[in-house]
Amino acid sequence: MKLPSLLVILSIVALACSRHCTQPRQRQEWRTLNDGQKRAYLDAVVCLQSLKSNGYYDGAKSRFDDFQVTHQALTDEIHHVGQFLAWHRYFLNIWEDTLRSECGWHGSLPYWNWSIDIDAGKFDQSPIFDPHTGFGGNGADEAYPTAGFFNNLTSLPGWELSAQTGGGCVTDGPFANYTLNIGPGTLKRKHCLTRAFNPSTFGGITGQNVKDTLAQYPFETFRIKLEGFPHIAGFETHTGGHLGVGGEMGNVYSSPGDALFYAHHAMLDSIWAKWQSVNSTDRMYQISGPSSVNVNASQVTLDFVLPMTGLGDNVPVRNVMDIKGGFLCYTYV
Repeated sequence: MKLPSLLVILSIVALACSRHCTQPRQRQEWRTLNDGQKRAYLDAVVCLQSLKSNGYYDGAKSRFDDFQVTHQALTDEIHHVGQFLAWHRYFLNIWEDTLRSECGWHGSLPYWNWSIDIDAGKFDQSPIFDPHTGFGGNGADEAYPTAGFFNNLTSLPGWELSAQTGGGCVTDGPFANYTLNIGPGTLKRKHCLTRAFNPSTFGGITGQNVKDTLAQYPFETFRIKLEGFPHIAGFETHTGGHLGVGGEMGNVYSSPGDALFYAHHAMLDSIWAKWQSVNSTDRMYQISGPSSVNVNASQVTLDFVLPMTGLGDNVPVRNVMDIKGGFLCYTYV
């Protein structure tokens, strides 16, 4: 009996060692990448748009669509709930792995620190909107721009339609001529990528608001502050980034149709990772909040399973709490 027990122990130790994170991928802020690295990432996204869908959802034509439609299908299960940050962290990791495994990319997911642009008063001049080494700029101006959060933003606190520019199709950059198949919102129809910049949301993505978010404790207070609406009136880091860009990015269901989604959410993930690192013994595995938006929903625990509906394996929350824990292996620089 002792020999089998010893073998089991040795097997467990060997598995743990094999999954230890010894060389974490270095996720960099977009403007710190050189032009070659920027183009390589954008080319990989374009590659994903050309690959055939895995077929899990009707309406998805490409591997790019697979990510957008998964988010669309699960939106009501992954927003305004305790698993919001954990689910998106895992979603980003699958995106990064897929770009590497299916499109030959060798880098790490870039993040966009929009507070640099906001604090400098140059949001629309951010390098991330460059037409040659970025994601392209604002959408074409429309007389009555309505693209955004369910195409109806007027009910949101602090929203000013008159401040919005663009609203139409993006006309430059690598995604100017790309036809989306998923969205807008819960629809599944062919349409162009739209953006509609709106400064009335920028207060949520200033450097000071990031500091204020990082100062929150415990996790429940932190996650509510970071996600913002509808927990908090006005705009916080999550909603401020989505609605500041607007258009497809401004729609809670179909926002991954704009590849900026991943750079924005990587920034949010970096804020969470930084919050955890303040006291990793205390904060690394803090998780809380309702598991659904239903009344009397149970609380999220480390055993709560994150659904991916075929995009990746369903895994428990505990797997993604530590970005250098072995299941995940990356850091922000």
